[in-house]
Amino acid sequence: MANDGLSAGAAARRLGVAVTTLRTWHQRYGLGPSRHEPGHHRRYTVEDMVRLQVMQRLTAQGVSPAEAAAWARRAPSDASLSGGSPDASGGSPELTAADLAGFPSAAPHPGASGRSGVSSDVAGGSADPVDSVPAARVGDGEGGAPADLAGGAPADLAGATPAGLVGSAPAGGGQTIPLGPRANPAARGLARAAMRLDGPSMRYIIEAAVTGRGVILAWIHVIMPVLIGIGERYEATARFIEVEHLLSRTVTEVLAAVPRPPRDREPRTLLAAADEEQHTLPLEALAAALAEQGVPTRLLGARVPSQALLDAVNRTGPVVVVLWSQLPGSGSIDQLERIQAVPHPPLILAAAGPGWPVEGLPPTVTTLGDLASAVRLIARATSD
Repeated sequence: MANDGLSAGAAARRLGVAVTTLRTWHQRYGLGPSRHEPGHHRRYTVEDMVRLQVMQRLTAQGVSPAEAAAWARRAPSDASLSGGSPDASGGSPELTAADLAGFPSAAPHPGASGRSGVSSDVAGGSADPVDSVPAARVGDGEGGAPADLAGGAPADLAGATPAGLVGSAPAGGGQTIPLGPRANPAARGLARAAMRLDGPSMRYIIEAAVTGRGVILAWIHVIMPVLIGIGERYEATARFIEVEHLLSRTVTEVLAAVPRPPRDREPRTLLAAADEEQHTLPLEALAAALAEQGVPTRLLGARVPSQALLDAVNRTGPVVVVLWSQLPGSGSIDQLERIQAVPHPPLILAAAGPGWPVEGLPPTVTTLGDLASAVRLIARATSD
């Protein structure tokens, strides 16, 4: 950084935030530029930038802006740019194993609607009750955030989810993402970043969760609660589809970056969305979680026509086929029956997602429960 400091625009670009965010941090929390020469705009010094990076990191981790600012205003020499700044309780705000540990949990809320395709059918169970906190609120973070959050989110999250994942947060319209009274701090940080359309922070939080505790726990305790909360806001207000889209895209990118098994291992599992089904996030989570266990997969993606799926099954001879259906119109039993009728049917044919009829599935079709049990089942079936 030049000796004369950075302008507000340059500082914002360095941090990857909006200039309005810096103005808000200055006006509300006193984290403004300290270098001043008569007749010139104030400039951000190295020490100012250290404070701003501490502020940015802590708020992204779920610490309230006021608390984060209090720590950021402390001596910069105590705060390394590489992390470790204390949170409001005196510990590190970085995502830790405790943040994602397997605490007692409740099952997912059934009322979410939207587009991400997240359901406990291949979702994995529950939100992480770490501590008692309010739902993430749009006004808590930086400036320039939308006035309320409805999110274009998850119809994916809806569906086959047993009641209760995100607690008792009200589903009415408003300015919050309802994460429940005991949401994980990382999920709160992700919710704030999503409301700001802050892609870099969303990616940072999701990557930290995935690399720190694995796909399954990150999916259950960090990603799912936010997607479900956005879905509830969307149901209430039919707004902020862009929030869900950016979050879903970020989740997809992080899950796709999970290292895959060696290329010499032949995939024996075929994952696909049913004909006309566009939701794929749960399948992407399943593929990434299986990859962590060394199980390769073929993921065909959204809207796989029945004939194309049959061709893929006949050509590759998978041991396991998982067909995802989110919307009732896409969950046609005929698709399953046609797979069973091929000359060499898969050992396991699984119907996943809330789009399949509750009754009437062929008795030889497996229904998948939570993400962890789905991974165990497929890993065992393909291990021979």
